[in-house]
Amino acid sequence: MRELIVDNFAGGGGTSTGIEMAVGRPVDIAINHDEKAIEMHKVNHPNTKHYIEDVWDVDPLEATQGQPVGLAWFSPDCKHFSKAKGGKPVDKNIRGLAWVAVKWAKLVHPRIIILENVEEFRTWGPLVKDENGNLYPDPERKGQTFDLFIKALEKQGYIVEFRELRACDYGAPTIRKRFFMIARCDGQKIVWPEPTHGDPEQQEVRKGLLKPWRTAAECIDWSIPCPSIFDRKKPLVENTLKRIALGIQKFVIQADNPYILDDDKVIFLQHYYGQQGNEVRGSSLNEPMATIPTANRFGLVTAFISRQFKTGIGHELDKPLATITTVNKSNLVIAFLLKYYGADIGQSLNTPMHTITTKDRFGLVTIKGEDYQIVDIGMRMLRPHESFKGQGFPDNYIIDVDSKGNPYPVTEQTAKAGNSVCPPLAEALVRANYQEKVLENMAI
Repeated sequence: MRELIVDNFAGGGGTSTGIEMAVGRPVDIAINHDEKAIEMHKVNHPNTKHYIEDVWDVDPLEATQGQPVGLAWFSPDCKHFSKAKGGKPVDKNIRGLAWVAVKWAKLVHPRIIILENVEEFRTWGPLVKDENGNLYPDPERKGQTFDLFIKALEKQGYIVEFRELRACDYGAPTIRKRFFMIARCDGQKIVWPEPTHGDPEQQEVRKGLLKPWRTAAECIDWSIPCPSIFDRKKPLVENTLKRIALGIQKFVIQADNPYILDDDKVIFLQHYYGQQGNEVRGSSLNEPMATIPTANRFGLVTAFISRQFKTGIGHELDKPLATITTVNKSNLVIAFLLKYYGADIGQSLNTPMHTITTKDRFGLVTIKGEDYQIVDIGMRMLRPHESFKGQGFPDNYIIDVDSKGNPYPVTEQTAKAGNSVCPPLAEALVRANYQEKVLENMAI
């Protein structure tokens, strides 16, 4: 009798995709309460049995119909553990979703259980109420519930191990770090897969023992234009403009190795999170993408550059710019950068220019000893298919239509990318630990 593979909290299908890459067949059962998530899962995994239900409402005995379970994967909602939530109240029911893994362990005894969550999952502990009745983690009892959870699995005959792993080390072009727990009850050893990729400067990479990290650059759809920030009908908000200017200073003007495209564009990713406007949060396209969130918070910023200039600012007006426009925007760029970066983040254009270092000349970029002038600045937000590629999904993964052929909302696409497990990391864990077995060879 063939073993079943079950994907709880299946989402849009990142785990199922990774499992299928590892074992060469679809998962048998996928469970998620979110109909939109299941619709994306269905169109990509049509041979899987789908449950659009709360995980607590699915009876493991009924779902498996007496078949043995070889692998059960659990990715419970992590937002009420994540540090990204900050000091907001938490939901007791959501924080307790992981207990469903113990339910499956008791009722159908999966041979292997894998659980994925944010790093803070290990701090899972009791909650306390404030004066308004809001629940918050008890700082004095961090990790107590987590310890009870591990003991509950051990009581069912499982050996349990856990680690934090980064997706970029296993072939996904994102630095996303997650907590993983593996539990086995078949007498076999838990195996943690060895990294396949590493920092390009790492000795193992230079010797060819590891592949270099995949980068953000390979996730970008270069066919999508990056419109000028000066041509927008609705101007960008003040904090966004500050971040763009500071990002250009850090990732273009001051960068030793900026990402250059077609010799006339220097590009970086701007991260739009909760930081203040005078904080720089971004990344080069020469490195893996930062952790991809459920909301679209990555902006692609392009500094269009040209060699056609005579002095530190401005360029020859009798020659058209090859890839921008014949309208001279250099003065706009200079005024913009002058306004938004400097020691105190800005200054009046009616006052003398602040002290400028040799390399910090406003709008002047030196690349490999050659000077360029920034003649325009473009910005656009990343599209969902770029985020899915950043998570390590295959290029043919369907995200824009559901299983009925209806258009799939862009906001849902973005959310499913941010909530997804990186398929290459799921593949590595499953490949290292799970081999198909028949009932007579099982040790239960």
